[in-house]
Amino acid sequence: MRHLIRPLTTAARPFTSPHTYRRWAYLVIGGALLTPFATAALVLATLVTGTGTAQNPPGPAGWLLALALTLAALAATARIPGVATAQHQLARALLRGPLDRLPDTPPTPGARAALWLCLHTLTGMAVCLITMTGLTESALLAVAPLVGDPYTVSQGPFTLLGHGPLTPAQRLAGPLLGLALLAALTAAVALTGHLLSLPAPRLLGPSPARLLADAQARARTLAERNRLARELHDSLGHALSVVTLQAATAARLLDSDPEFARQALTHIADQARTATADLDHALGILREDTPAPTAPPPDLTDLDHLAATADHTGTPLHLTLNGDPRTVPALLSRETYRIAQQALTNALTHAPGHPLDLTLHITPRHLRLNARNPLPRRTPLTRRRTGGRGITGMQERAHLLGGTLTAGPDPGADPPHWTLDLTLNWKDTDTP
Repeated sequence: MRHLIRPLTTAARPFTSPHTYRRWAYLVIGGALLTPFATAALVLATLVTGTGTAQNPPGPAGWLLALALTLAALAATARIPGVATAQHQLARALLRGPLDRLPDTPPTPGARAALWLCLHTLTGMAVCLITMTGLTESALLAVAPLVGDPYTVSQGPFTLLGHGPLTPAQRLAGPLLGLALLAALTAAVALTGHLLSLPAPRLLGPSPARLLADAQARARTLAERNRLARELHDSLGHALSVVTLQAATAARLLDSDPEFARQALTHIADQARTATADLDHALGILREDTPAPTAPPPDLTDLDHLAATADHTGTPLHLTLNGDPRTVPALLSRETYRIAQQALTNALTHAPGHPLDLTLHITPRHLRLNARNPLPRRTPLTRRRTGGRGITGMQERAHLLGGTLTAGPDPGADPPHWTLDLTLNWKDTDTP
């Protein structure tokens, strides 16, 4: 039973789909737009050729001239500012189809917009003519059993039932023929609308150059958003991890060691100010009207401050520095600092209280950063269950800089350790 219903459903789809009637209206609008252009062009063509009377009707030359004048007027109209946009919006609202899958970017006035306007109006005029003829004939066929003489219903003869008086069989067959004609008209309009929707993306959609420019702009925007997400994740995540640990320590030692609690609160205030500065820096990039931040973002020269911050959380950071961080290009220095900061944040989150060994080796064209901390035997209760973007963000930073980063447990260490290794190279020390 299902294999019989499915073909019937498919055959009835053009008659039940709202697309058919929206496209029908779109085509009729095209025919209405063509009417004044065609009328004016036909009048001019008859004046030029000296035809247009009952004794001298327009010949092939007159009709070709009228068609050429109509197309020229349509092409000129398509170049008026706003016409291409209106055609684009009207097609997206009524014609729809493949055009809906493209960005809502109207075409620029030009040859493609002119070609679409000509195609829309000429196809629409043809649909208007068959609509007027088909609907009239269908109505006359439907009322055939009710009238005695077809000439009392229309000014012309019944095309499908002949020119003579109707027989009883013709009167009974009239409504069936009218329904069949209406169905054929609807199917023809549905097919015409579907065929017209196929070239719409190429003629009404953005040009290939515009699509490429939009794709590049979206890629730049996405890359900038990802960079800002990494900045906020690393800076604010680190600050919040430090503040959380220091606040918990201050609360625990407030009575027994008030001096240490006071120092912890001082460091919490420092971290809050640092996080605010990083947030202002990120928001300044997002908002074009915001003045550029005066304070530069931290880089490898600030590793000593990072180590001091870690010590106040109860997680000692042992920093080993070989080489001069000032010789590292500025971009690489900032990004490497963020990776080191995220490594410390991970250690504070997953292994609080365990020491972190941070080793940075710098040569004129190369640096290597190694972070290593023991893994706790038992998962701490304060471990966060959400997140997990830290390592991914560090790997993205390393990849964008042309480096490599690996992170994971060291299976050969006893006790087990977590190890992060970053390698970066650059061509020369003059890289900005």
